[in-house]
Amino acid sequence: MYYPYLRGKQFELLALREFAEKYSDDCNVFPIIEPVKSSFNSMKLALKKLQEKEISYALVMNPQVGDLIRNKKAIETELEQLLEDKDLWIPAYIVNSNSKGIIRQLHIKDYNHVMLICQDSVDSNDPDFEELIGLPEVSKVLISNDNRSLKRKLQRSGKDVIRLDDNFKPQKKNSDYVGILEEKFTEEHRYYAEEDKYQGLGDYTVLTSDFLEGGRLPYAVAIHLTYEKNSDEIWVRHFVSDTNDDNTNIQGKFGEAAEKAVQFFEQIPYSNDSIAELTGYYRNGQYPGLGVLKKISIKNHLELMNTILTH
Repeated sequence: MYYPYLRGKQFELLALREFAEKYSDDCNVFPIIEPVKSSFNSMKLALKKLQEKEISYALVMNPQVGDLIRNKKAIETELEQLLEDKDLWIPAYIVNSNSKGIIRQLHIKDYNHVMLICQDSVDSNDPDFEELIGLPEVSKVLISNDNRSLKRKLQRSGKDVIRLDDNFKPQKKNSDYVGILEEKFTEEHRYYAEEDKYQGLGDYTVLTSDFLEGGRLPYAVAIHLTYEKNSDEIWVRHFVSDTNDDNTNIQGKFGEAAEKAVQFFEQIPYSNDSIAELTGYYRNGQYPGLGVLKKISIKNHLELMNTILTH
């Protein structure tokens, strides 16, 4: 099973909605969503679609970034009706040095299954943490592959241990990708289960694990698309515009980057809904906006991972 970690921003949620619409009949994707916006309109639409298509998901109840850090109760208040059926979703908690507080929360909640997301700062020998992972309602635990001692401890506990990787290597500016045609993204989808004994594999799709708010208009347009380069490896290719001296004519920059992407995927050949959508915008001379390009990149990765793990 693939566990993509996404922040609850507009275009991440739109990618999930469109993926759910297409792949509900054959889905190996279990999204993890960290709410980060005080407006819940996009979140409600996404969760409603996931539930309608019977795609299970995890919702982070103690976000560590964004608008809700000091107003976590708003999640349950705003999403009360959508969260009534606990068979359709599971609560997730980010664990750092806050094990005791999470234990208190779980004692007053009526949860059957809970996911823990362990940050690198977790002390696996802390008594409160050991008590937390021993609770019967804790069923899934996400960890970084670097924390081997924690992995051993969790595997002895009988919990589902899921590997969470931060695979995308961000550059400071889009134009910095000009000299980086492509990079190896992962090969762990081939080895996480049989060799490494994980029950699932997660990543942050083609985004960095760092939380970033939207910025200014870029000098360059970059489209990041993953693909299966060979039978063992997934690579991410960076398609970048050519006229990058200023932040004018973003539509023209999109055309330059999209042309490279369309030509590349015609040569492989490989296509899915995301590649077809991008190709349509390019062929019709339409510029969909930077947010839609982000959505296409995320959805392409969801489609790719689902296809690989399904077949």
